[in-house]
Amino acid sequence: MSSFVIEGGHRLSGTIVPQGAKNEALQVISAVLLTRESVTISNLPQILDVENLIFLLEEAGVKVERNDDRTVTFTADEVDVEYMRSAAFVQKCSRLRGSVLVAGPMLARFGEAYFPKPGGDKIGRRRVDTHIEGFAKLGASCEYDRERRAYHLGGGRDLKGTYMLLDEASVTGTANIVMAAVLSKGTTTIYNAACEPYVQQLCKMLNSMGARINGIGSNLLTIEGVESLHGTTHRVLPDMIEVGSFIGMAAITRSSLTIKDVCWDQLGIIPEAFLRLGVKLEQRGDDIFIPEQESYEIESFIDGSIMTIADAPWPGLTPDLLSVLLVVATQCKGSVLIHQKMFESRLFFVDKLIDMGAQIILCDPHRAVVIGHDHKINLRGGRMTSPDIRAGIALLLAAMSASGTSEIENIEQIDRGYEDIERRLNALGAHIVRK
Repeated sequence: MSSFVIEGGHRLSGTIVPQGAKNEALQVISAVLLTRESVTISNLPQILDVENLIFLLEEAGVKVERNDDRTVTFTADEVDVEYMRSAAFVQKCSRLRGSVLVAGPMLARFGEAYFPKPGGDKIGRRRVDTHIEGFAKLGASCEYDRERRAYHLGGGRDLKGTYMLLDEASVTGTANIVMAAVLSKGTTTIYNAACEPYVQQLCKMLNSMGARINGIGSNLLTIEGVESLHGTTHRVLPDMIEVGSFIGMAAITRSSLTIKDVCWDQLGIIPEAFLRLGVKLEQRGDDIFIPEQESYEIESFIDGSIMTIADAPWPGLTPDLLSVLLVVATQCKGSVLIHQKMFESRLFFVDKLIDMGAQIILCDPHRAVVIGHDHKINLRGGRMTSPDIRAGIALLLAAMSASGTSEIENIEQIDRGYEDIERRLNALGAHIVRK
């Protein structure tokens, strides 16, 4: 198990470019299974979750040609369907959260798929009901295979379009159902669909492959099934979670930083969330400039009540950035309530911040009140463990602002979502060593 040793207290400066979006990459890579023709995807992030999914498909017979570090051509003309039925394949899928997205394409093109209970972050219960209920409404059968500890989906060659109202606006659930529906007979209508930029990008790519999807960007998708899809080229968006992480990094270290090529129009209310904490930022073309500030004052609501920052389905605030916003708030002036609605274990990392000197009241598994220090009391360096990708990067930002030296263990979790992070941050002036 690797770790980061961080010498805190260094201010940063310079320019950084965000990687390609992790969540989009996992969706569009899975979609290559829907066609025999070649699909070329560029701006892929070089992170563990993406590399592991590519390797998983390669083992299943998908031809993978790496054109450069971030551009890959996939050709799924000789998929080993028998291997994808095997216990070995299902077991590997259970250890990779992104592998759930393989089920929809497999079901649609090859008639069946195994759907293991997914692995990934330890951030609380992640239901798969939305996926399976969506497949069932399209006409798929579902039985639990105790030997493989996975759901077996069948009847994919007879999928028929239908109307469905999702019980939750699940991003991966919507993506999986859309990928199954594009090759179904007739018209599928999905209401309460997730409309995150990741899902929009997947739908645009599928349309460029010959799918017929309307309503992209809304929570009402209409999909007219087609007989087959063809190849295409696709470019992954910059990762908005990494953009938000870099804004938070500049703020908590009181640094001046430029983030290049962010696709501002796809950031939603992420900039506004940091503005509520008193963080100034400027849009310069498609770049974000964060000026150096000595103090950040948290806004109050118009009636004077304490500011609340909560996650919500898009176009609300993504839950993946609440950990970063919470850490930034520890050094702002004022108080804020952080409300994490979706995952009941994602705020438990605040114990480590309290050990570092942060003033945080954990109200329950979903809510924490942060009383900012206004940089009058610095966080103290400490020893900690990364429980998941987003808490891991938040702890890294806390350590970068702290007095003294910190060590973060289990950084493989950070590597799952952030590409070559210590080299990129050290280039800005950070002092991070991998052990």
